[in-house]
Amino acid sequence: MDITAGKLLIAEPFMLDPNFKRAVILICEHNDLGTTGFMLNKPLEIRIHELLAEFPECKAPVFMGGPVAVDSIHYLHNVGGLLDESLEVCPGVFWGGDFEKLKFLMDNGLIKDVNIRFFVGYSGWTEGQLEEELKELTWLVDDMDPNYLFKTKPFILWQTVLNNKGNTYTVIAQMPDSVSLN
Repeated sequence: MDITAGKLLIAEPFMLDPNFKRAVILICEHNDLGTTGFMLNKPLEIRIHELLAEFPECKAPVFMGGPVAVDSIHYLHNVGGLLDESLEVCPGVFWGGDFEKLKFLMDNGLIKDVNIRFFVGYSGWTEGQLEEELKELTWLVDDMDPNYLFKTKPFILWQTVLNNKGNTYTVIAQMPDSVSLN
């Protein structure tokens, strides 16, 4: 399956890299320079207004987006029509947009906590790097469903995506997190 914006990367069950163990990553950009995405299932125990003092208080979840540029904040949302300069990643999911307008819209209740997810850092691959990892069977590729981001609990997302793929993936989804528990 081709890698394009809007596709999911699902970590294979024996991935050794602790950054990506059982990760589900939404690809938001893929071009000749590389690939950018965000881990959808690694929540942090912090709120965005604790990271950015000028941000309105809210309960929208904050996730570890990936190990690259962990001094940056990104956001995915489903209100592209309200937020200027946002980019549609796939139907129902938008990336970024005018940050000042985002603060205004959230402060005035026009964008709710359920409409947005924040990410510290991102997951990135240089030109050709992701394609090599795919050849090594490090990742599975699947289509994104906005419900994965906005409705599915992060701690069951990896299993949910694999179950939805069907066939042998449903068996893989049931594998315990620790190999010693097999």
